[in-house]
Amino acid sequence: MKQKVAVVRREHFNAAHRLYRKDWSDEQNTQTFGKCSLPHYHGHNYELEIKVVGEIDEATGFVMDLGELSNIVNEQVLERFDHKNLNVDVEEFKTLNPTAENIAVVIYNLLRPHIAGENELFIRLFETPRNYVEYPAK
Repeated sequence: MKQKVAVVRREHFNAAHRLYRKDWSDEQNTQTFGKCSLPHYHGHNYELEIKVVGEIDEATGFVMDLGELSNIVNEQVLERFDHKNLNVDVEEFKTLNPTAENIAVVIYNLLRPHIAGENELFIRLFETPRNYVEYPAK
């Protein structure tokens, strides 16, 4: 059995969002989401790590070409999310609360079809320097 190796690409994007549920009162949204539910949105400087785990290809020496991964992330995620209001500008979040957890799952689902099926994919999304989420959970 060959050894598996992880390769990681780190990216950055800025986006605004508001955490709230349309079916809840302002009071309930404020109780649950605090200042993050204010009606005029707020922004984050997100740090994104994309980890691909697999066997090293004998011909190329790569698990995955990191230049190719960079292009995929740019096309599928950064062009869609960077400098956008996630609630307003990103289709997936018009009906899904753009929490860090949901953003990570959406990013995973956008990237998964573009990563070889035999390779594992993991997303780590930093919303702040101290808060991050991982999907899938390990």
